Parts: sequence; structure tokens; C-alpha cells
Amino acid sequence: MSGGIPSPFYIQNTSDNTLLGDILFPFAYDELLCQKIGEGAPAFVHIWRHEKAVVLGLRDRRLPHVEQAMEWLRLHGYQVGVRNSGGAAVSLDPGIVNLSIVMPNPGGKLEFKEDFELMYSLIRESFRKLGLDADKGEVRGSYCPGEYDVSVNGRKLCGISQRRQTKAFIVNAFVAAEGHAVRRGELIRSFYELATGGNLEKDVPVVEPETMATLAELGGYGVTGKTFVQALVQTLQEWGGTIGRHPDKPSMQELERMAGLLRSRYDSREPAE
Repeated sequence: MSGGIPSPFYIQNTSDNTLLGDILFPFAYDELLCQKIGEGAPAFVHIWRHEKAVVLGLRDRRLPHVEQAMEWLRLHGYQVGVRNSGGAAVSLDPGIVNLSIVMPNPGGKLEFKEDFELMYSLIRESFRKLGLDADKGEVRGSYCPGEYDVSVNGRKLCGISQRRQTKAFIVNAFVAAEGHAVRRGELIRSFYELATGGNLEKDVPVVEPETMATLAELGGYGVTGKTFVQALVQTLQEWGGTIGRHPDKPSMQELERMAGLLRSRYDSREPAE
């Protein structure tokens, strides 16, 4: 087991093209493969981007005026979905690289911090290849804040969340590689203003957009989303990964069915079962 991911594992990189349409499809893809990996299929890492979406956390979906806030996002051309992992609202666009590690959990262990550490190690090693030193720890004022925020010079570049099944788990990360970090922060702050009816004293992140940054901004000349993905893939290959689609990849019918299930289960203001 090199790098913490059991070998052999597959590296599925679709980031050369941004996804369009239903934002729940990549989450459905990971969920289906998580089931298969729990049954003995090889682990895999999924790298992808989406054209224009906002992904909410479960608590966001239960805010008092969230329906109006979600409709406002849709009117501005955003796909909107609720993910089945932890965390809060994030903005996705071509400058955001999304990353999932999906691997078995045969003993049913509950020590989730090991899984967060695995993703942090992957991000940190990939950043080093670009000449950047990453830190971890909550960045106050960022959107989707958490103990495993990844930052450079005190500004957040990456957030990590997790989804566990009985025999396998998914660790997700979004990495702000390029684009407009402050505009993303302003978008999420506006969402919370609408979703709370202006009452930001509620249990929502108080977003200060200037706490966010991008790799291109902090890494200097030559650092882009593409160079980050190259560094990421290189790190994964060093860990024993093989580039290619997973041999048990789900069919389109399976994806549509799972996306519908995720929507019915999590896109609700009632607590998920």
C-alpha cells in the first residue's frame, strides 16, 4: 500500500473537459464505485471539473429561505445539488479541480481523520511539486470551513469532506487552481444572505471572500489548473496508481438511477435518514 491507497488503483482523470448538466452525476459515479469497491473492486481516484455549479451541504438545505436562494442560483445559470458528504456550500467552475479518493474499508473502521490525512498528504505532495508549502487547519472566513482546510500563506485553496459506506469510503476535495477566488466567496456569501433571510447569525459560515485564493495566484507564473493536475497525477503514479477508467465503471442507466436516488434522499429540508 503505497501512499495509503491500496495498489493497484485506477486514476480516472476527466479534467481536460468540464462536465455540463446534472452536478449530481459525478457524486453518483463515486457512490456507485464505492459500493463496488466495498465488494472487492480496486480502489480509484477521480479527477474532474464542472462548468458552473453550487454544491450544498446537508445543513445548508435546511436553511429557512433556501428554496429562494437555490432558485436565485439557477436563474444565474448554476446547477445546484446537495452532496452526501459533509461540509457546506461550495462553488464549482472550470478553475476548480475536484478530487475523490474511493477505497475499501474492510474492517469498518470509524477513524475518519486517517482518511482526511490521506487526502491532505496527496494535496500537500502535489503542491510541493509546484513549489508551494501547504498547511492544514480551519481558515476562518472561508466558505465550507473545516479542520482540514488546506491553505498556503494563510489563504484557503482546498476543502476536504468525506462519505462513508459500510465497507468503503469516499474522501472528496475541491482545489481552487485558477479563476476568481474572491468572486466565488462573494457568490457563497450572497447565497447565505438569501438562504437565511439576512440573518447570518444562524449556524452558517460567515464568508470573508479575501480569505480564499487560487494556486495560480499564489504559485506564480506557470501554475495553472493543468499543471496542478499533472502534479497530482504524477504523485498518484508514484503511489502506484494506473491511469485509466475503472474496469467496473457504472453504466449511464446506473448513473441516472443513483443521481435520482441521491436527489430524493438528500435534496430535502428534512434530516436525512
